[in-house]
Amino acid sequence: MRILSWNVNGVRAAAKKGLLEWLDREQPDILCIQESKAQPDQLAKKLLNPKGYQGIWHSAERKGYSGTATFTKHEPLSVSVMGREEFDVEGRTQVIEFPDFTLINAYYPNSRPERARLGYKLDFCDAMQDILNELKKQGKNVVLCGDYNIAHTEIDLARPKENENNPGYYLEERKAMAAFLDQGYVDTFRHFHPDEKGHYSWWSYRARARERNVGWRIDYHCVNREFIDRVREARIRPEVMGSDHCPVEIDLFD
Repeated sequence: MRILSWNVNGVRAAAKKGLLEWLDREQPDILCIQESKAQPDQLAKKLLNPKGYQGIWHSAERKGYSGTATFTKHEPLSVSVMGREEFDVEGRTQVIEFPDFTLINAYYPNSRPERARLGYKLDFCDAMQDILNELKKQGKNVVLCGDYNIAHTEIDLARPKENENNPGYYLEERKAMAAFLDQGYVDTFRHFHPDEKGHYSWWSYRARARERNVGWRIDYHCVNREFIDRVREARIRPEVMGSDHCPVEIDLFD
């Protein structure tokens, strides 16, 4: 089973850049998107439920902002949201249960310059941890994918020293990521590529950053430690254009 995750930075804009054609060629079992920036009633039927897929949408109440969606070939057992109004109004999380695991599609908040939204971001991290721990307590395996808006360590961004006081690399965010992993979760990409530098999933639109590969790795698939043996491989797909992010993916053994 292949699970892809992609912050598309606006699903309607991505559709104009070939999102549906790419999806038709790629044929993942599941595609999770973040920052959909659309309400379902604003979308054409072919984008709501692409050919061969069931579309599951969780949009922000504010139009043109945030939002998540999941396209799946496999019928889920249940679909829910975070259950916290301050996060659900922004459409940040989908909790989708399948027979072998529970998939969480998450768009973590941006902490913003001068830590303007850092408290909200850290509260989101805590709420996500509670959900994951409860699922594990119930004996369920979890796959948490999406845009975490955190570069965990200095090898996860091209210029760590220059960004120590910038959103996504604040010390508080890095500590939150470390605390999450310490509770029994695995960053799948680092599991397979523990020390490799130069692998990023987001690039600024400024100063030809993508062309020069001056980027950040802020998009992840993490799983509970008990599930890591089911993960065959984890990849980043920088060749896929259409957003300032690129897709990330994992392959699961059947």
